[in-house]
Amino acid sequence: MIRRHPVVAAVAATFIGTFAFAAFAQAADAAQTTATHSVHRQKGADGAVDATRTGPKGGVTSVDRIKGADGLTDKTVTYPGGKVATTDRFRNATGQVDSTHTGRNGGVTTTNRSKGADGLVDKTVTGPKGGVTTTDRSRGADGVVDKTVTGPKGGVTTADRSRGADGAIDSTITNAKGGVSTVDRSKNADGTTNAVATNAKGGVSTVQRSKDTSGAVDEVRTGPNGGTTVIDRMKNADGTTDKVVTTTRP
Repeated sequence: MIRRHPVVAAVAATFIGTFAFAAFAQAADAAQTTATHSVHRQKGADGAVDATRTGPKGGVTSVDRIKGADGLTDKTVTYPGGKVATTDRFRNATGQVDSTHTGRNGGVTTTNRSKGADGLVDKTVTGPKGGVTTTDRSRGADGVVDKTVTGPKGGVTTADRSRGADGAIDSTITNAKGGVSTVDRSKNADGTTNAVATNAKGGVSTVQRSKDTSGAVDEVRTGPNGGTTVIDRMKNADGTTDKVVTTTRP
């Protein structure tokens, strides 16, 4: 009888176990880092585009769109668990489009729009729990549209826009707690627009745009913490545009 030495057997077992664990870990890593999803679209007889989405775990979500007699498109979404959400759109007496959305758990949200004497469209949204949010738009002396939003708890957010000497539109937003954020835009000689945004806590973000020789618009974005994102676009001969994004963390 051939007797295997205990030490040799232990080393062999350790090697096999380590190899098996490494293979399992590699397979697990591959499963975690590789995920595939697909979207299949098709046009129905009424011209509306339906979609079937298959997620990385095999769950299927279907989106069925139907054009009504008024030309508006309704939507039914069926989720992997079988629950259904619907969106029904219809035109009201003033010609504006209202909607009723029923969520997958049965909650109903309605959106009612109305046109004011100034021609601007205001909006009232009633949520599933009865909370009401209103949006009131008004036109300033310079023709730019301002906005006042009143939330379901009575908080008010205002957006005041103004047109600068170069024609770019700046904005000042005051939120429901009194915090103020601003966006200052400026036009460049090549027709692109830069922006400097200051948030309610004083953080500053900038966007600098420029047009290259192909006519594509490049961007350099700097966040409030100093991180930068460079977007380099290139136009192809067939009219499509490629893009390379380089992000540097702060």
